[in-house]
Amino acid sequence: MKVLVLRFSSIGDIVLISPVLRCLKQQLGAEVHVLTKKAFAAVLEANPYTDRLWTFEKEVTECLPALKQEQYDLVLDLHHNLRSLRVKLALRRPTRTFDKLNFKKWLLVRFGINRLPDRHIVERYLEPLQGFGVKYDGRGLDYFIPEKEALVVEQTFPGLSAGQYFALAVGAAHATKQIPVQQMADLCLALGQPVVLLGGKNDREKGQQIAELAGPMVRNACGQLSLHGSASVIAQSRAVCAPDTGLMHIAAALKKPLVSVWGNTVPAFGMYPLLPEGMAPALLAEVTGLKCRPCSKLGHDVCPQKHFSCMQRQDMTKIAGFLLAEKPKNGSE
Repeated sequence: MKVLVLRFSSIGDIVLISPVLRCLKQQLGAEVHVLTKKAFAAVLEANPYTDRLWTFEKEVTECLPALKQEQYDLVLDLHHNLRSLRVKLALRRPTRTFDKLNFKKWLLVRFGINRLPDRHIVERYLEPLQGFGVKYDGRGLDYFIPEKEALVVEQTFPGLSAGQYFALAVGAAHATKQIPVQQMADLCLALGQPVVLLGGKNDREKGQQIAELAGPMVRNACGQLSLHGSASVIAQSRAVCAPDTGLMHIAAALKKPLVSVWGNTVPAFGMYPLLPEGMAPALLAEVTGLKCRPCSKLGHDVCPQKHFSCMQRQDMTKIAGFLLAEKPKNGSE
């Protein structure tokens, strides 16, 4: 059976389809192809459950002629938008499509009415495959770092040792998902242990502000590492703190002790960290009782209510306590 999986973006969302690829391969023995944007291909480039990775830069039409030649037995649409519809119509092959439940999300955002199923999005991703006998295996997410791009923390950050520092994700796609600078500095000070800040080039200045406020125990790696480099730092860390963003899902995929910090979005959307069954769950840090949450299923450039209480009122002492409860490990563990 040859299956084409459609998921075009972004980092976290592509990490979230990894159990689907694994289950297709292991439970069906399928030949698994994935179509995604070239900008996010690195997420799956080393995934052993992906037989072929197709990419496009701007439009899906770039690869449609080649995809038509593949004669897929099934096209699994996990993106569900006009672009993915265009692919399905062009290929004219049997399809199964993931339901985004956008109306139910709108009800929760607009009126605070929660009709969303109490299931992780990974389980919902697998629902279209029930007729094939494919089901979630309980093993969590996957993320594979190519050997050539794996970094050794001791070599990259002299003075640091694997298992002896915390990783803190600075950035997120939307400002209302990001932990404020002072909150992150307070967390670093409460930890009192080495911290590596992770993020993109746009987060470099923010990371520098945090480092200046929190002192020399903080290393600002924002904008300095590739995606796999950041994943390497996470993999060798003692524990991780991240907002609702791609690095949060990478940390979960790497089976790290994790605090996920929630601003304008909510875990009820079904995209909270998915750790393997039997592993201690991540701490979901939320400010409860705010009638304005969730204010968006994605995010905003600024808080619509101007107070940003969902982040400003986060309990950094509680978060630090959870992280510090994880005992330091040496590099061989």
